Amino acid sequence: MFIGREQELKILNETYDKPGFQMTVIYGRRRIGKSRLITEFIKDKKASYYVASQTSLEDNVRKWGGQFIDDIAPELEGAEFSDLENFFKFVGNTCKDERVIIALDEIPYVAEADESFLSRFQIAIDTILAKKNIYLIICGSAISFMEKEILSEKSPVFGRRTNQIFLKPFDYLDSAKFVPKYSAEEKAIVYGVTGGVAKYLSLFDDRLSLDQNIINNYFTSSGYLFEEPHNLLTQEFRTINTYNSVIEACSNGANKVNEISDRTHESTATLSYVLKNLMTVGVISKVFAITDEKNKKKVSYEITDGMYRFWYRFVPMARTAIEMGRGDVYYQKYVKDKLHEFMGEIFEYMCRYYVLLKGMDGELGCFVTNAGKWWGNGHDRKPTDIDVVGIDNTSNKALIGECKFKNEQIDKGIYEALMDRKGLIDRKYEEVQFLFFSLSGYSKWVEENADKGKVKLLTLEDLYI
Repeated sequence: MFIGREQELKILNETYDKPGFQMTVIYGRRRIGKSRLITEFIKDKKASYYVASQTSLEDNVRKWGGQFIDDIAPELEGAEFSDLENFFKFVGNTCKDERVIIALDEIPYVAEADESFLSRFQIAIDTILAKKNIYLIICGSAISFMEKEILSEKSPVFGRRTNQIFLKPFDYLDSAKFVPKYSAEEKAIVYGVTGGVAKYLSLFDDRLSLDQNIINNYFTSSGYLFEEPHNLLTQEFRTINTYNSVIEACSNGANKVNEISDRTHESTATLSYVLKNLMTVGVISKVFAITDEKNKKKVSYEITDGMYRFWYRFVPMARTAIEMGRGDVYYQKYVKDKLHEFMGEIFEYMCRYYVLLKGMDGELGCFVTNAGKWWGNGHDRKPTDIDVVGIDNTSNKALIGECKFKNEQIDKGIYEALMDRKGLIDRKYEEVQFLFFSLSGYSKWVEENADKGKVKLLTLEDLYI
């Protein structure tokens, strides 16, 4: 079953419906669902889809030609191409007036096999493909390569594309569609431990318990996610030791450059390079205190990929138990009770996304155009933070919120603590709404004393409505 990606399919279909040559570039991190999106889009259309190999250009041309013949001209089965230009001439002669889709997946493999490929591909586009009723889709997982070699002004194929799609992880709402039988709490945890990545979500079977799914994927030596971060880092970077150390440091609470440097014993120059690459592939994000983005002291580097966050938090220490076949015991004893704590920051992210959705629909007292978190000194000059801040830049209004993913109700103390944070964010914003998000509901005092005009008491279930 194909889930989600309605907006991306809409873009592809609208581009397909335009006459003449069109070109779409699709890119995004590995396992995100790019290939599945393409195959879903082309399934009822005349199309040829080829996934490149990490082999020579000649080998890829031969395989690509064979795939094209199988898909478009099966009557010529057995014909082979070893020359790129002859293959493109054949494509041009074969594609007449009928609309044809040609999709090349993992284009970096071909381009890296022969540095002349992109220039020759550009010539073929200009002299052959652009004169036909062809819809060309090129796709790649190496994000830095796609941005520098395909999308940048320096690329030989720059200016040829109609549009591009940067495929991102599923949000928590679409992620829930992979496990429809689960409770809201279980759906949220699945989103948290997979990061909304399509491949990882597809591994979870809601006929099994949540615990069993996590054990099967993370805490068994044959589990798909047991070695996944190492596999991904190896595919993205030539040497991974420093990258591994940086992610590990962030996982253990080092979120400033100087803190990461102290933990990894790497220079700030090295860290700048490594952090930039990790941000490019979506593992780490550079987070600013909202309304205070220019304050360089309020910059934090956080693991935003849920799979990496979960793996580095729990799997390395469990490796011995997992390899002895006792990973399930380790999970039950040391991991299960920490899931709510692990979900704390992920729940905050879910709540910010909810604020954006509902705020743009006009349901929260202002038109929210940006959402984030804030940290700094409170009115008593002691460090404090605000989990959710939604900003309406059109009218200088704001909302603030508190999130608790715990088996405890939000009580009077938590309620009053958020109310005491009024006025901490930039004073140009009028705070018009106060939101509470709770896994376990609210105490009687909060239910009876909350200002119903300005305060919303939301549960996890409300996020899925």
